[in-house]
Amino acid sequence: MTTADLAGYLALALTPGIGPERLRTLLAATDTPDGAFSAPFAFLCTLPGYSRASATAVRAARREDGERAIARAAAAGGTVLAPFDRRYPPALHVIPDPPTALFCAGDLSLLDRAAVAIVGSRDHSDYGARVCAAVSRCAASAGVVVVSGMARGLDAIAHRAALDAGGPSIGVLGNGLGVVYPAANRALYERMQSGGLLVTEFPPGERPHAGSFPRRNRLISGLTRVTVVIEARAGSGTMITVDAALEQGRDVMAVPGPITSPLSVGTNRLLRDGAIPLLEPQDLLGFYPELERSDKSAESFASARSGAAGSEPSSASLTTSAVAAPLPDDLPHAEREIAMLLDGAAMHIDAVAERAGRPLPELLAILSTLEIRGIVQQGPGRMFRR
Repeated sequence: MTTADLAGYLALALTPGIGPERLRTLLAATDTPDGAFSAPFAFLCTLPGYSRASATAVRAARREDGERAIARAAAAGGTVLAPFDRRYPPALHVIPDPPTALFCAGDLSLLDRAAVAIVGSRDHSDYGARVCAAVSRCAASAGVVVVSGMARGLDAIAHRAALDAGGPSIGVLGNGLGVVYPAANRALYERMQSGGLLVTEFPPGERPHAGSFPRRNRLISGLTRVTVVIEARAGSGTMITVDAALEQGRDVMAVPGPITSPLSVGTNRLLRDGAIPLLEPQDLLGFYPELERSDKSAESFASARSGAAGSEPSSASLTTSAVAAPLPDDLPHAEREIAMLLDGAAMHIDAVAERAGRPLPELLAILSTLEIRGIVQQGPGRMFRR
């Protein structure tokens, strides 16, 4: 298909009210986008599933609409993939309601690789952050592509942990290329575009809306072999991804959590209802027998356990003064400020809060991020040090 044909196809695909089924019906009846543009209104009204409104929408479509979308995707560093493009991910051909087009920015070869979806709560616990990072590192170290939704919270932790481990990651957006949402993820957005892949079915520049995230979620599960849920409240939006995975015939895994934690209600109910427990690396990697095992996979789980009660590093290792390693250049201002306070000697969380002048919940979130990146270490008694 020529560029002109792609532009015509895209103009029809982006026409409001023309989903995958109507688009297939239209092109089957008219052979080409040009045939669809020139088809008489009365003829369009006779097509199965077409109303006068949908026929009117097709008659109003213009090739220039597709040309503009292609140009805007290119300006955002992206590429357009239609279902007939050999680079279009095969896994999406077989899901209900497959996207009529994808806008991608980054390494397209990741779409051909074995992948896992790692999803969970935006407002997570320290336990959830540790486990999420460990699972993501485990997958990335084994060569499995980590897929998530680029949201704040566990999505962002999953992406960063995979990239930090030198592995691949795909971020599925609920908006068009060129729109950074949430704004706090700008650095991650840029990192994913240069070292991973961003994927969306929304045209460049489109802002997110209430219905865009459920549609995004079906692609997160659709691109992957198994969906892993780290933490989720009852009624969490994460469950939309789980529902999509089950509808698509994909496996679902869940990480058990404390029965007293609201953040674990959703995951524990999934386990009760038949989800596969994720307790150790083999539970996940068993879904990818074609990949070689890596010692780093087990190490990532061991590092998560090191933060659990009864298995922390010894207090001696945390109280001895030492020269801290240089901080990464890409460290955000707030995280750099806290890391600088922990230069060498261990410090109790209350002392850190007093010196930092920040609310405790905000401080704990920053320290959690620093722990995940391996910059800060927590010992018994809530003692922290670099």
